[in-house]
Amino acid sequence: MTITTPALLFPAISLLFLAYTNRFLVLAQLIRQLNSREQNQAREMAKRQISNLKKRIVLIRAMQWFGVLAFMFCTFAMFFMFVELMIAGQWCFGISLISLLLSLFISLYEIQISCDAINIELENLEDN
Repeated sequence: MTITTPALLFPAISLLFLAYTNRFLVLAQLIRQLNSREQNQAREMAKRQISNLKKRIVLIRAMQWFGVLAFMFCTFAMFFMFVELMIAGQWCFGISLISLLLSLFISLYEIQISCDAINIELENLEDN
């Protein structure tokens, strides 16, 4: 393994951060819209959405944390390989890959919860 192997993850992790940040911004916008729409009189649908949004915030934070860990350990791997500490570099690269996988698995779960939120909205449309 050479120093370029961990370097291949840098663009992928950067794109993931962009996607995670966009998901967070959309979520924040949804929360603000829900807050202005309900104005102290939360209906049942809004209460279900609030619960859903809270879960998603926690998951997005976890996705970002594991993404940061992946980025950091990828950087450590490159540094250790640069100073010719190959075993430490390989371990850091492995931890980076595991962190990236955890981030992706959490992202899959958050996507499922996001779909549940859309179904809540569809139920509301059907009821009206």
